[in-house]
Amino acid sequence: MPYYYGFDSTYILVIIGIIITMIAQANVQKAFAKYSKIPTKKHITGKQTADYILDTRNYNDIKIKKINNAMGDYFNPATKEVALSPESISDTSIASVAVAAHELGHVIQYKEGYKPLQIKSWLVPAVNFGSKLSFPILLLGMFLTSQNLIDVGLVLFSLTLIFQIVTLPVEFNASRRALDILEESGMLVGEENTYAANMLKAAAYTYVAATLATALQFLRILLLFGNRNRD
Repeated sequence: MPYYYGFDSTYILVIIGIIITMIAQANVQKAFAKYSKIPTKKHITGKQTADYILDTRNYNDIKIKKINNAMGDYFNPATKEVALSPESISDTSIASVAVAAHELGHVIQYKEGYKPLQIKSWLVPAVNFGSKLSFPILLLGMFLTSQNLIDVGLVLFSLTLIFQIVTLPVEFNASRRALDILEESGMLVGEENTYAANMLKAAAYTYVAATLATALQFLRILLLFGNRNRD
């Protein structure tokens, strides 16, 4: 294994991943703080934005619910629910409107059968299974010096990375749909569209950061177990 003076040198990959993730999280929090203070010129709330998109597309089976989780907005295809934070529900800020429109972008993906979203949904059970068992199986394989178990553990861990890679086009596409709707409908005007784009771009980069961090973690595992197999 790549140890130097008792230090696992591959842990540097984990540290790099943590730093990348922290920078992305700080960036999106900074963007949210900035654009949550800028009201839309038409004083539209996130809830009104969501209602408009649902009504104009006759998506009557999609429900909107309030959750007490700031920046925890999401769309659940299984329950057909859009969950919006208190800020997204009632605030008239650029951030609230952009976030709400983004979640409705996922609704449109779902309704139109957007393939990456379907693949992401199919992967969820496998990823949940793999995330729970990958490390126990890897450790068991190491303890028993079983290459077969190690390979199984690596495959299970790789499912998380695959899931995050598939998530990237889903998130970027939802943001593009949201921005197109906000501009074409006139809900946002002028420079407001640029502000909304900046807000959603910062949010999207958190997914990129998470994917890079997982990729680095996967590389670390490959280096550790690959070197062990040659010992």
